[in-house]
Amino acid sequence: MAQLMLEKLLRTLNKNQGTDTYNYTIPDLWNCFDYDKSKFIKTPSHELIVNPYDFYSSVIKDYILPKKQKSLNYQISLSKTIDKKHPKAYRGGDWIKESVVYSTMIRTSSAWDSDRSGILEDKNLYQMSETGSFVKMLSLLPLLKKMGIDTVYMLPISKFSQKDKKGDLGSPYGVSNFNELDPNLKDPLTKDDMTLDEEFKAFVEACHILDMRVMIDIIPRTNAVCNDLIKDYPDWFYWIKASEYNNYMVPKINNIDNTSIPSVKLMEKVYQEEDTYRHINMFQYDPKTQNEKLWNEIRNDIPLAASIEKHFDLRIAPAFSDHINDAQPPWTDATFFRMYLDFPKETISFLDTIDRPPYILFDTIKSNMYHGAVPNIKLWEKLADIVPSYQRRFGIDGARIDMGHALPAKLLDMIISKAREIDSDFSFIAEELQPTNAQFAHDAGYNMIIGNGFIMEPRVFEGALHEFMYKSVNLPLPVFAVGETHDTPRLASRNGKEQLSKLLTVLNMFMPNGVPFINSGQEIFERQPMNTGLDCSKYEQFSLDRDDPYNGKLALFDKYQFHYINPRRWEIPDILDFIKPIRKKWLKQITNKRLFVPIYSVDHTRTFIGVAYYKKNKKRQDNCLLILANGDSFNQQVLKPDITKLRKLSGNNQLIGKLLFSTHEDPRKFTQFYDLNTIDLHLGAGEIKIVEL
Repeated sequence: MAQLMLEKLLRTLNKNQGTDTYNYTIPDLWNCFDYDKSKFIKTPSHELIVNPYDFYSSVIKDYILPKKQKSLNYQISLSKTIDKKHPKAYRGGDWIKESVVYSTMIRTSSAWDSDRSGILEDKNLYQMSETGSFVKMLSLLPLLKKMGIDTVYMLPISKFSQKDKKGDLGSPYGVSNFNELDPNLKDPLTKDDMTLDEEFKAFVEACHILDMRVMIDIIPRTNAVCNDLIKDYPDWFYWIKASEYNNYMVPKINNIDNTSIPSVKLMEKVYQEEDTYRHINMFQYDPKTQNEKLWNEIRNDIPLAASIEKHFDLRIAPAFSDHINDAQPPWTDATFFRMYLDFPKETISFLDTIDRPPYILFDTIKSNMYHGAVPNIKLWEKLADIVPSYQRRFGIDGARIDMGHALPAKLLDMIISKAREIDSDFSFIAEELQPTNAQFAHDAGYNMIIGNGFIMEPRVFEGALHEFMYKSVNLPLPVFAVGETHDTPRLASRNGKEQLSKLLTVLNMFMPNGVPFINSGQEIFERQPMNTGLDCSKYEQFSLDRDDPYNGKLALFDKYQFHYINPRRWEIPDILDFIKPIRKKWLKQITNKRLFVPIYSVDHTRTFIGVAYYKKNKKRQDNCLLILANGDSFNQQVLKPDITKLRKLSGNNQLIGKLLFSTHEDPRKFTQFYDLNTIDLHLGAGEIKIVEL
């Protein structure tokens, strides 16, 4: 077996350590592995002053490597490393159904102003980068294990473009090279002794040793307006005149509702609109098609985009929403690939003439609904090899496909099938927000969908939490049990604040047909959203105090560090650590939809939600688990939940149980039974009780 890259990283850190004294700080939350107390100094600000080389090497040497088993190969996917028997109905990649997922943006999750200068620097006092890296992210793995995380899902880690960027750093979704990692994730601690690829490989190995899977985000539908592929394949992109760039805008279509799905019927109206032709008439043929000789003379120029603009007056056309009359402006840093080399068959008859350059419009965006006669096969083959490339090089375990719903069905099948040829247990997450499309995602080969929990869960008083929790159980695929994502407001900024965040984080661990999902920063009650993409208010990005240096910053585009020294920073990690064995004990029942029983209160309150599971055993003792929650973060409730159905299905008629956990009190005997079929229940504001009968 080849030597672990993680062991090379350990040797490299030890080699580069030297004898210097450092005033280098980390949040105390990053020390969940009992780092030697004689090697750090605590500060009043909840930071630890450490030698960075020693600290990051210690998490490898003292926490991760001792858990390594000599007989296992951690350089391949965890499913191929550990031979596990599955039930007959198991579908490759279905391990995600039992997972607890942590979403991380590496450059932000492990960022810290370690020299306390007040800003995140590319090179600080010690010539070290203060934004995140795979090396620094290793120190957060003990914290994730404490919280019961077993799957690390990473927002894009590929090289992205700086052209027309948003914010300080640009968006990781503006990928300029799928197969190269973001060079900003290279850690100066390893100097020139390790490559960025080797550092990522070491991180994946560390996760596998800790029985944690690694998933990546791939973006095959969109790409950067300054993509490395332009040099060889300019005809894979859409072009407009550079001199007319400032006039580029999404066509406004009269008599069609906002954010309408572009059906064929509506597209006929779109093509009758004058503003549509104002838009598509802006498009030009690619520079190679216009003048191949001149193109060959400049195609190696650096920067190529500037040379194209100078010699051809051309610029890549920005992408925009695939919904008609969406209020979003064009996405200046991203564009679409040309999936077909001709116009859509379904709408070509609506065009005034087919003698025109390729263009971006709602139909050409939605390649799942609209298809040309000439697929761009070379492009498809390249896109289908993105995931296998990461499998071969790094041994990843799964992926989420961004905008997979807008891909041609045949291309989507290529992406999924080629990955599973390498690893039959590779898991795929569909970026499908509509639960009604879960069957389509299932049939396409996905293992789960994102769903709409981030919209439904926070709306407790509207009954949306009930609807989401109880109706999702009927879906053919599991959904994320989630209250926030990197695209939404933070739970700690919603109505209910920290109390709501704590309640939903715990409740999601027990959602039927749900996969618990924690967005990086959620565990420390972070208030500032990472992006203002979905369900956000006008001033959402100003959720912090006015004097906070990160107020107004968005982690998806800017230098940002989470508020890891929040006085309540240990609250959610400690709670999740406590309930972790409860979830583990009942995992088979939680992930079996047939053993779920919804619990309603006879008071019919909209803010109470009850979830129960039962085991079939002869003794009928300790065979029922109830999760009882008051979604009202401001007022207590006295309720009488009805457990008649649970009694009948489980056969348990005991009038005593155990309060295993509460956000408001210690574990104790539970005897609050009004009668055989009703619980006499008191719940404090935002309280959740976990009871075993």
